[in-house]
Amino acid sequence: MAHKSKTQRAKASAAKANKRDREEREALAAETAEEAVEEVVEEPKKSFFKKKEDKPEAKQQSAAAKKEEKKPKKTRFQFFKDVKAEMKRVTWPTRKDVIRWSGVVVGALVLFGVYVAILDNVIVTPALVALSGLGA
Repeated sequence: MAHKSKTQRAKASAAKANKRDREEREALAAETAEEAVEEVVEEPKKSFFKKKEDKPEAKQQSAAAKKEEKKPKKTRFQFFKDVKAEMKRVTWPTRKDVIRWSGVVVGALVLFGVYVAILDNVIVTPALVALSGLGA
């Protein structure tokens, strides 16, 4: 059986997470719909003749209920959970790749260092010495 690459595993993990999120949203929507149906069923029939005393209380109760519904659940450390999930999806370079690219960087640094040393010692320094000798 062939092993999946890191990219394939990351894609599979992302697909599972998306599926799980979608199922959670659908379950939440179903719960919300059920609660709405229950509220409609539980709500008493209103008469044409309303008492002045009942009206403010009903508004206060409905306003408090709306505030409770609108507040999202606080989840502690959700940021860190998200970071951990995202780090699992990252395709990390292999040890061989890290060593190869580190060698490329060190080689480039050596070449540019040699170039600057030659430029400084062979061209710039003799030119400055020559210019300073002209003024004396």
